[in-house]
Amino acid sequence: MSDSKSPAANPDGAWSGRFAEPVSDLVKRYTASVDFDRRLAHVDIQGSLAHARMLASVGILTAQDLADIERGLAQVRTEIDEGKFAWSIDHEDVHLNIERRLTQLVGDAGKRLHTARSRNDQVATDVRLWLRGAIDALHAQLAAMRRAFIDLAEQHAATLMPGFTHLQVAQPVTFGHHLLAYDAMFARDMERFVDCRKRVNRLPLGAAALAGTSYPIDRAHVARALAFDEVAGNSLDAVADRDFAIEFEAAAALVMIHLSRFAEELILWSNPRFGFVALADRFCTGSSIMPQKKNPDVPELVRGKSGRVVGHLVSLLVLMKGQPLTYNKDNQEDKEPLFDTVDTLADTLAIMTDLVASGIQVNAERMRAAAAEGFATATDLADYLVRRGAPFRDAHEAVARAVRHAEAKGVDLSALPVAELRQFSPLVGDDVHEVLTLEGSVASRDHAGGTAPSQVRAAAAAARRTLP
Repeated sequence: MSDSKSPAANPDGAWSGRFAEPVSDLVKRYTASVDFDRRLAHVDIQGSLAHARMLASVGILTAQDLADIERGLAQVRTEIDEGKFAWSIDHEDVHLNIERRLTQLVGDAGKRLHTARSRNDQVATDVRLWLRGAIDALHAQLAAMRRAFIDLAEQHAATLMPGFTHLQVAQPVTFGHHLLAYDAMFARDMERFVDCRKRVNRLPLGAAALAGTSYPIDRAHVARALAFDEVAGNSLDAVADRDFAIEFEAAAALVMIHLSRFAEELILWSNPRFGFVALADRFCTGSSIMPQKKNPDVPELVRGKSGRVVGHLVSLLVLMKGQPLTYNKDNQEDKEPLFDTVDTLADTLAIMTDLVASGIQVNAERMRAAAAEGFATATDLADYLVRRGAPFRDAHEAVARAVRHAEAKGVDLSALPVAELRQFSPLVGDDVHEVLTLEGSVASRDHAGGTAPSQVRAAAAAARRTLP
């Protein structure tokens, strides 16, 4: 087939003049991205309008062309919003679908819109615009969830529970202090999103295919119009870079890891063997065969979906690891993991905010009883002996022997009489039981970051002041 006939073979192709035969239906389906990248439609139109207005400002487009483009893109947006837009894999992606419809509506002005840009810098711009909005929304969701954690922590600033290391009872803490540990994680997550957004918010448009353009464009004009902080400095890097997406995926994965850790604790705490909390029925399901079951499905799914988001991070890392400069078709595969990560994280944050705000019933008695097990105040006894003059290692050894003695008797340290405790150290005084109570233990940690109820309340108030 001669080149002169190729446009007739594929009259709608973006590059039909170059090829002697049409793309097969299988290849169309394999290479098309419009089924998933259509969610970029609004930012694509936003970017196109800024580009067109810049072209008009430097004299590349006429005022009439600009007016036609603005009118046509407004209609395209309306058709999309009303569900009347005819998406087609014949046009491969969101960009060509919109451009073809625009050209149908306004003729040659629509064809001139693509002057001084490539789909390479266009898609990089669209993804950054979309992700910037997603980060802002997720940041707000994180703040809302933190508020729920802080509220619950204030309610339980003095609620005693065991603190664990190696999942063994270690020292008494308060439930409020425990919850604020998660708030600290989510505060860092918010910081990471803010920091990541800075690198997302750089404008690739103007890099064109890879080398820039010979047209007298004004990239700063477009950056201002689209609220980008700066333009991407190197045209090659501008179209090839997906670091910003990987960085976001890493930040999102950390949020999901933190949520997964809390979900795992809810699963443990709601088990009757712990009985620390009961979850509201709307976050649980039953069994198809065992009528007594109340399964913590939401926390389990949060735990499971964290693996999904971590997988998306790995997917993007592997996607980029072997790519030479500059743009390669591989990069089409960056969008589905990115979109799914945002969707998964947004849904998870919404449901966990609801769960923390109103779906956790705390059994303070069971928590306190568990804190009384496992000799949780042993360290307090060692610290008591140190304050009375014993070297810490000697105090540690004396308390270890006292624990073994209490364990053999089947009682807690606090149940041993002063005379028995004095067998292990002559420094034991009549006031020793004051440090062996759970309340005394947590109250003694009265310093910044400590678990004393007064410090928990102060930390909660300080955390609340950091919320937007």
